[in-house]
Amino acid sequence: MALDATYNAKNIEDKWYSYWMENNYFHSTPDDREPYTIVIPPPNVTGILHMGHMLNNTIQDVLIRRARLKGFNACWVPGTDHASIATEAKVVAKLKSEGIEKADLTRDEFLKHAWDWTDEYGGVILDQLKKLGASCDWERTKFTLDPSMSQQVIKSFVDLYNKGLIYRGYRMVNWDPEAKTTLSDEEVNHVEKQGNLYFINYKIEGSDDKLTIATTRPETIFGDTAICINPNDERFAHLRGKKAIVPICNRVIPIIEDDYVDVEFGTGCLKVTPAHDVNDKALGDKHKLEVIDIFNDDASLNSFGLHYEGQDRFEARKAVTKELDELGVLVKTEQHLNKVGTSERTKAVIEPRLSDQWFLKMEDLVKPAIKAVLEDDDVVLHPKKFENTYRHWMTNIRDWNISRQLWWGQQIPAYFYGDGKEDFVVAETLEEAIVAAKERTGRADLKAEDLTQDADALDTWFSSWLWPMSVFDGLNDPDNEEFKYYYPTNDLVTGPDILFFWVARMIIAGYEYTGKRPFKNVYLTGLVRDKQRRKMSKSLGNSPDALKLIDDYSADGVRVGLLLSAPAGNDLMFDEGLCQQGKGFSNKIWNAFKLTQSWEQDASISQPEASRLAIDWYRSKLQQTILEIDDHYSKYRISDALMGTYKLIWDDFCGWLLEIIKPAYQAPIDSKTYKEVMSLFEDNLRILHPFMPFLTEELWHEIASRTPEQALIVNHWPEATEIDTALLEEFSFAADVVSGIRTIRKEKNIAFKDAIELHVLASEQSENRFETVISKLGNIEKMSQVAEAVEGALTFRVKSNEYFIPMAGAINVEEEIVKLEEELKYIKGFLRSVQGKLKNEKFVSGAPEQVVANERKKEADAIAQIETIEASLKSLK
Repeated sequence: MALDATYNAKNIEDKWYSYWMENNYFHSTPDDREPYTIVIPPPNVTGILHMGHMLNNTIQDVLIRRARLKGFNACWVPGTDHASIATEAKVVAKLKSEGIEKADLTRDEFLKHAWDWTDEYGGVILDQLKKLGASCDWERTKFTLDPSMSQQVIKSFVDLYNKGLIYRGYRMVNWDPEAKTTLSDEEVNHVEKQGNLYFINYKIEGSDDKLTIATTRPETIFGDTAICINPNDERFAHLRGKKAIVPICNRVIPIIEDDYVDVEFGTGCLKVTPAHDVNDKALGDKHKLEVIDIFNDDASLNSFGLHYEGQDRFEARKAVTKELDELGVLVKTEQHLNKVGTSERTKAVIEPRLSDQWFLKMEDLVKPAIKAVLEDDDVVLHPKKFENTYRHWMTNIRDWNISRQLWWGQQIPAYFYGDGKEDFVVAETLEEAIVAAKERTGRADLKAEDLTQDADALDTWFSSWLWPMSVFDGLNDPDNEEFKYYYPTNDLVTGPDILFFWVARMIIAGYEYTGKRPFKNVYLTGLVRDKQRRKMSKSLGNSPDALKLIDDYSADGVRVGLLLSAPAGNDLMFDEGLCQQGKGFSNKIWNAFKLTQSWEQDASISQPEASRLAIDWYRSKLQQTILEIDDHYSKYRISDALMGTYKLIWDDFCGWLLEIIKPAYQAPIDSKTYKEVMSLFEDNLRILHPFMPFLTEELWHEIASRTPEQALIVNHWPEATEIDTALLEEFSFAADVVSGIRTIRKEKNIAFKDAIELHVLASEQSENRFETVISKLGNIEKMSQVAEAVEGALTFRVKSNEYFIPMAGAINVEEEIVKLEEELKYIKGFLRSVQGKLKNEKFVSGAPEQVVANERKKEADAIAQIETIEASLKSLK
């Protein structure tokens, strides 16, 4: 069957993905091979493929496909995360659009809607990954709310509670008023926002005195329970022991003293609102102040807000400010730049809020994880620069707030049997809870309806921190064959933005439950940004449609485009031109294969010396490249491994080898050369397959008819053998000679069909095995060594050898002399200009080192050009 003129990815991608699936190549079961395991960072169940997913999963697929070729039992476990906050918000919004309020539903009714949503949208992103070529073991697909997965999360909670590591406490937490749940510190982004500082007068009880305080949040005066002054601030010594009156609500509050107050900020006086600021809460505890919570769970004011009840906090701020002004107690307003905590998920401004929450003690849990990464290299971060970030987070860790006021997620397995805060038991099931409650209370008549399960759900990260273990049922059945075979896993590929959220916590959980690391290597990708270095986002409109990119440039083209400039840990400046380059690479390889298929073989022809040498050279070049890219893989320099493969195939195979062995027009090729070059082509496909799986599988089967057992995906990685370094050096020299000939042909418009002579004045490398190659690629009819310069010839240098191409009759000598003299004059002028700069001590000492180095390079290049032109002029005159 004739090959298409150009590579048509649309015709083959579905074909080969279906073929791989039908033959079950992605599925792994334990056997006697060494396992290689990757667990996918589970994307949100309601997510769609974006550029970050594309980069991350391309890297994982490269690693897993190479592992298969290296003979490992490769297992890549896919799955999705239930993403409590994000998914519940989407379901709530959908219900609201249908006129249904979450508050009007029971938990079970709401969860039915959530599961319907998940069933409809949950598999979208995994199907999209298939378009990219991801070779996951789809039979192993997990969802963090699968029964077995949830069972392990509950088992973990109960275990940690029984060890005394989980406790329930009344603490100030980060409250997201849009999602109506608490968040951990790590889920809060602190953003600089322009606000105001409001200066407000408080009357002093029993006198005409006033006290001015400055606040960024005047709406919180309804929660004020004290005014605090610094005991060392003599300005307010007369107010010690007195009381102030809060404007609008007219509550009488004490004036307290504490050196926490910054005498330089605002007026030096601080209004204390213990329910709505973590530092105020500490002051309140110290001075035994009343705690007044003025907000509802959506951050609207409650009844403590008097006539502002029901108003949103920001609307109330405007209205309260206006009333304070009308009362004559608003002294002034100043602009103030403030860092405001915002929810990572909903972007809502966070409210500090007091509530009962569940916490996990972290101080001792983190110790093995710190040692593993920072002392023992048991887990290695790539690049290592992220160890500093890891160290900062882990050594400054706080107890983890693991409860969320949501319904979508694993419900906390705490069962209350009384009215007191401590009247509860923790158990994996209701039946076990009844038994435990009977033992604790001594009440034999307790029934299921006497117990009430905590309504909160667990933080999603408390589920996913078990991921490398739970996907193999490791907590339910730690002795099962698969868990013992696949765990610990090998590599984790993820973004640095979840180094603490997920990576560090998985390491903590791994050592807590198995005493082993969850993975050996963590490859931290950069963020995908646009050409202006902006993070890609829907709001900026700078994030391309991932599937459209695949449609336009092919999956292989996009994979190459993403990886060409994606070094570990550094952000990728994405440009669609990179995908076009990937597509162009596909066409280059396709056309190279078409060229080989256009040759007619002849077994009776002897192999030309040039072909023999070229194949020996390329075999060594291939071996050298395999060693180099194996080294890149070992150091997780995936971009460098691709670039090494790219250059080998584009430059060395297509640019040199095929040109050398190519038979004359309409002439046949000898069978020996053809077979050897196709064997090398197959090796190229093997090392290229991880990056471009579709194109390589297609060509693999075009080269020969293969059985399913012989498919490229399950073939073998070529092993590096002996490298002839001398041959590589000689070829490199010969290639420079050919390039010199080609440059002269191009500059002088000498057609390749016109044979020329080449003479060399040699001081080194006088013997070169590649003279036949030089002759063929340069169309040299005569090559000889000379003892002195050849008159009337153009010349070029390779190292210290000088080459002459006699031009008598081929060009107008007088015109060429004039042209060269003009060029010489220009370059000498340029050299004087550069040397003038370099003689200027002020420039040399004051300019950046790189600028000076560039000028010195210009000087050296100009001197070399002058020598070449002068040699050419000498030979022409």
